[in-house]
Amino acid sequence: MRYNIRGMLSVAVIIGFLTTILTILVKVVGFPDQMRKNYLRKSTEGVSTSFYFLSFLTYILWVLHGIMQKDWVVILGQGLGVITTGVIVYQIIAYRKKK
Repeated sequence: MRYNIRGMLSVAVIIGFLTTILTILVKVVGFPDQMRKNYLRKSTEGVSTSFYFLSFLTYILWVLHGIMQKDWVVILGQGLGVITTGVIVYQIIAYRKKK
């Protein structure tokens, strides 16, 4: 770990840690909660279609970037985003067909 002159964690380490924790929470709490709500309602009404399609595409591109860079942290972290947003994109498509 990187410490500053006084032996405390550097700002960069703290920000990196917080970023990792919040990213994980979004992917394992936020998106699954939305999936569950969609499933129970059998509807994606009120869900931002453009946000989820754009997020899905972004996660796919990050995974491809990780593959090209051989960076397993990026591949695994963003791969989780592909899965969670992919499920919601599927729900958007599946539940719209029923209308």
